[in-house]
Amino acid sequence: MKHTGKMKRILVMALAMTLTIGCTACGSGSGGTGGSAKKIGIIQLVDNGAFTDMREGFQAKMTELGYTEDTLVYDYKNAQGDISNLNTICQDMAGSNLDCIVTIATPPTQAMVNLDSGKPVFYISVSDPLAAGVITDMAKPDKNATGTSNAIPVDEIFKLADELTPGVQTYGILYNTGEVNSVKTVNSAKEYMEGRGIAVKEAIVTASSEVQQAAQSLVGSVDAIFIPNDSMIQSALPQVAQVAKEAGIPVYGSSAVMVGSGAFATISIDDVTIGGMTAEMVHQYLTGTAVEAIPSVVVSQFTTVINKSTADAIGIELSADVLASAVIVE
Repeated sequence: MKHTGKMKRILVMALAMTLTIGCTACGSGSGGTGGSAKKIGIIQLVDNGAFTDMREGFQAKMTELGYTEDTLVYDYKNAQGDISNLNTICQDMAGSNLDCIVTIATPPTQAMVNLDSGKPVFYISVSDPLAAGVITDMAKPDKNATGTSNAIPVDEIFKLADELTPGVQTYGILYNTGEVNSVKTVNSAKEYMEGRGIAVKEAIVTASSEVQQAAQSLVGSVDAIFIPNDSMIQSALPQVAQVAKEAGIPVYGSSAVMVGSGAFATISIDDVTIGGMTAEMVHQYLTGTAVEAIPSVVVSQFTTVINKSTADAIGIELSADVLASAVIVE
């Protein structure tokens, strides 16, 4: 009888310890993640400041939402501008144990969504999700994907250009036809300029090694250069900016990072902010909202950004009103 009583006490103590451990595990989650750490894949096509800001903005917002190293693990991959490498990364993530995948810009989003892996895809900064084929309805996203869109304010950029450098007769446009987002923005720019009798000269590249030579091909035949939201050109923007500075030609970009890399001016979104907005969508999903119930959002918070050093280098004097109303970088 004594042994039986002792055994009962041991069983009771063991049960109590099990319940305590179980409750501790249940309460250890953060940001609605539950007891085990969530795993998120992040795919970036190439190194550039804009994409880095988007990624860091995403991660900072996730931390702000309560996720910690104990409750959220990132699997970050960078394709280093290689499409073959990008496809391999997407295939690897499709077969891995991830709760969802975050893609930065259009090419990684298309590559991941087209695999139809069954894993939710949350994109950051896809200019036109419908044209890119990653969803067919912004309000009720399908294809197990949703995210943020950074529609480029083409008309506003050229209105700014008319104000800062009036009298431009010919624009050079430098881009890669392999990026659907870039092509769409270029078509909008050409439509704007054709309606105003402004000539266009295109310089098309298929690899980053061609960018500098393509920029040089525009010198002498254009009054200004426009760069769309093109991953390939953006990664080589310092080369383009240097060519343009030496020729005294203003370069109008489509992101603040382009201006920070030497372009003259733009009107653009804040890259950190758009990354944070996608993070809020991921949080909704991780806390129980279905992907199709999270609408894709077009971000329309734009800021004028001007590079003062570039303005000085190409001999453009900025008025006090412009300096007061824009974000100025050196």
